Amino acid sequence: MSVAAYIPRNKGFPDALVAQALDDALAVTATVPVLAISGLQGSGKSTLAAQVVGLAQQRGLRAAAVSIDDFYLTRAQRQRLARQVHPLLLTRGPPGTHDLPLAHATLEAITARQPVALPRFDKLADERVPEAQWAQCHEPLDLLVFEGWFLGTPAQADSELDTPLNALEREADADGRWRRWCNQALAGQYPALWQRCDRLWFLQPPDFAVVPRWRWQQEQNLQAAQPERSSMSRAQLERFVQYYERVSRQALRTLPALADRVVVLDEQRRIVS
Repeated sequence: MSVAAYIPRNKGFPDALVAQALDDALAVTATVPVLAISGLQGSGKSTLAAQVVGLAQQRGLRAAAVSIDDFYLTRAQRQRLARQVHPLLLTRGPPGTHDLPLAHATLEAITARQPVALPRFDKLADERVPEAQWAQCHEPLDLLVFEGWFLGTPAQADSELDTPLNALEREADADGRWRRWCNQALAGQYPALWQRCDRLWFLQPPDFAVVPRWRWQQEQNLQAAQPERSSMSRAQLERFVQYYERVSRQALRTLPALADRVVVLDEQRRIVS
C-alpha cells in the first residue's frame, strides 16, 4: 500500500506518516512490537525510525531504534572470513557480514522486556563500538524500531547468480563464489531474524541508480559531523555500493509485494502516490 504525502527537504517525513507507522506497530498484539523499516541506502529509514521513536516517547512510551548495521561483524571477524572464505568478505554490508547471534540475543531480550544494551557500529572507523559505550535500556521497552537496508529481503534463485552484475563482481568475483556464499547466508541465516519483525515498512526508491548519489550525501553528512575523521572518496563510494547492488536490486523486486506498507519515493525522496 502506498502513502501519498511530501517530505520537506531536510526535515524528515510528514507527521501524519510518522503517526501512521507508530499506530501500525502498536496495533499488533506482541508484548513489545518490532517495527521493521527497510529501505536502500540513503532512503531515509534512519530518519523515519528516529521520528517514530520520538513520537512514541512524546506519547509516554519507552521506545528505541536499532539498525541492522549495528550488528556488523567486527573487523577481526571479517578479516577471518576474508582469509577462510573470500577476500570480498572483508567489506561490511552483504549478507553474511552480520553478527546474527548478537542480533537475536538483543531482540530476544527486548521482546522479553529485559534490560539490554544496544550495539553500535562506527562506520568511519569500520569497527563495532566498544560494548561499554553501547546505549543502555534499563527499563523495559514498549516499542522497538528495527531499520536496515535489506530487512525482509529473500534470497535469489541460484540461476540468477550466474552472470556478474557489475564491475566488482566481474573483476573480484568472476567465479561467483562470493555472491553465492552471501546468497546462501541470506537464504539460510536471515529469515529467522526477519520473523522477529511484527510489521515491515519499505521505503521504495525509483530505482537503484539513485543509491550512489543518496549514499554520497550520507557520507558527506557523516564527514561533516566528524570533520577530523577520514571518509570515503566519491570513487571509493561508487565501488562500495557495488557490494550492495545485487541484494538491493533483489529488495526492489521483492519487497513491494512482501511489505505490510510501501512508501514510494522519487529521486528527491519525496513521497509519491
